[in-house]
This record gives sequence, C-alpha cells and structure tokens, in this order.
Amino acid sequence: MGPDGIHPTVPKELADVMAGRLLIIYQRDVREDPGNYRPVILTSVLGKIMEKIILGTIEGHLKTNAIIRQSQHGCTKGKSCLTNLVSFYDKVTRLMDEGKVVEVVCLDFRKAFDIVPQSILLTSCPTVE
Repeated sequence: MGPDGIHPTVPKELADVMAGRLLIIYQRDVREDPGNYRPVILTSVLGKIMEKIILGTIEGHLKTNAIIRQSQHGCTKGKSCLTNLVSFYDKVTRLMDEGKVVEVVCLDFRKAFDIVPQSILLTSCPTVE
C-alpha cells in the first residue's frame, strides 16, 4: 500500500470511475507550488498512476515527433546499457576494420548516483496540511 493507505488493485478495479476524477485533479494542480511534489518514496498509488499516464504521453510525443535520436539508449523503451554496449562495440570494430584510429575516454559516474538515505528525504519533505 502507498502512504495514502490505498492498495494498488483498488485503482485498477475502479479505473473507469477514477479516470475522470484524476483528470480534474491534474488540471487543477498548481505546477509552480513545490508542495505538490513528493519524493518517490512518499508518492501515493494514485500519484504513481498519474505519473505513468503522463510518462506515456511524453514518450508518445517524443516518438511521434522524432525528438530523440535512434542512437539514444538511456531512458529509452526497449533499449538498455547492453544495447548501448553492443552498438558501441559494433561501431568501434567497424571503424578499426576501415583502418581508422579510435580513441575512447571512459568516465565513472558511479558516485553521482549514490543512494540518498530515506531519513534525509523524510526530513526535507514539506508538511501537508
């Protein structure tokens, strides 16, 4: 269950009834108000459903308008680190077969994605009244 006490199966069973009401909530939401945003750990089940709907709309827009290049692998449906590595290996070996010089610089961003302790997230979350 989410922090709202709603089990994930409830919205699924009531999707037809809830869709219109979620749309009304979304349209009335003040996007500039930081209090309307929560860390993922504190997001309600209904909030997560809204996120999926919005994500689907954004992904559809990006695909329809060809905004993301074919070479993009991160955050792209159906692609991953593995497909990126295979694509990179293919390009490097092709260039070497053509007799071209290939130089590669590898960076480690592991520390950039360290896990934030939940206690910090909970203390920095604005109070809902």
